[in-house]
Amino acid sequence: MSPNNNNTIANPKPPYEPQVKGPELSDRDRINDVLATEKYLADSFGIAAREASHASLHQDIMMVLNETHQCQHELFEVMFSKGHYKLEAEEQQKLDQAYQQFSGYSTQFPYGGTLQ
Repeated sequence: MSPNNNNTIANPKPPYEPQVKGPELSDRDRINDVLATEKYLADSFGIAAREASHASLHQDIMMVLNETHQCQHELFEVMFSKGHYKLEAEEQQKLDQAYQQFSGYSTQFPYGGTLQ
């Protein structure tokens, strides 16, 4: 989809942000760095949770992992609100087609799982 598509969901970028990126760190650069760190932490805590050999340790790591995912989501929301992310709305017909295509796979789920 092109950037001028009517299906674009975006917020305007802040007026103080330069049109051309220079070598200096901007607010966007800083929050991108924090977001990348949160993603790295989430991956690392996921591994730690899978490998924790003590129930109490596993529970603590899961709590921190959940908090890390929450931080990631909040950072995304901040970036979206400042116009740093754009989303593309999809046509309902294409969503319906994808649902039809993949809903047949539910018969392959163990224990009789189904898509809801």
